[in-house]
Amino acid sequence: MLTVGLAHWEETAKRIQEPLKERGIEVEHITITEGVTDITGPNELPKVDVGLFFPGRIPEGGVLTALLDIPWVNGREEILRSRSKAETFARLDAAGIPVPETTIVSNPAEEQTVREAFERLGAPVVVKPNSTTRGLGVLKVDEPDSLSGVTDYLDLLHDYPITRDRTYLLQEYLPEARDIRVMVIDGSVVGAVERKLPADVQSSGRWKHNVHRGATATGIDPTPEVKSLAKRAAEVMDIPVVGIDVLVTPDRTVVSETNARPTIDDASKYEADFYDTFETVLRRTAAVSVAENEK
Repeated sequence: MLTVGLAHWEETAKRIQEPLKERGIEVEHITITEGVTDITGPNELPKVDVGLFFPGRIPEGGVLTALLDIPWVNGREEILRSRSKAETFARLDAAGIPVPETTIVSNPAEEQTVREAFERLGAPVVVKPNSTTRGLGVLKVDEPDSLSGVTDYLDLLHDYPITRDRTYLLQEYLPEARDIRVMVIDGSVVGAVERKLPADVQSSGRWKHNVHRGATATGIDPTPEVKSLAKRAAEVMDIPVVGIDVLVTPDRTVVSETNARPTIDDASKYEADFYDTFETVLRRTAAVSVAENEK
């Protein structure tokens, strides 16, 4: 029986456990994050054949890969490629895929230059740390003085040498956009959800539709345009299992982010063949690894 390791949230491991077991695949939760692990002696890690998503913490992921001697469906390169929002936008735009108007700021940058970029985009402007997830640190800025204050905070943060990514993005704000997450596996759209804050919450001024901040994710059948855009973005990013975030307005449809470590939601929010497609990519990754080791 094939055993897949999930170095992800434990609730996700529990969610996919039964559907994959029905297909002859065991799921083990594997992690060394926020713990103590003996590298040179015995450890209690389970034996697995393939990992799903390389851990978000890169050093721990490298150690886990070495200790378990496994391939990943989405490996280190795919995780790093998707984590950098700036690289994602640059790749997609170069391929002709619509994205929000975006400027990268490599901190520290001259205040006047940053202000000019702000003015070119037009207020309000979204400020995004380049490498965070779940909407962490994302702000909507309405005027240049507030932007200067945000930049001051980022300067203080970036002074610490442990903060390697000293970049952030200035991005156009798309008001009242529908926020859709499309799951793509092996180039096929296998499901989608629309993330939305309750109406009373939106009326209070909140605008970030992140599930962990109170939004709900409802399964939807996306339009052909959204499906096509998501498939093209997944192909350009070259990531086997990926969540493609799409913003839809009356005038434009754009890719707003890609996620190479997507949460796997309840099966009711995906296509009927979701787990069959999922099984295929898991078994293929394991088979390729076995073939390489036999050379």
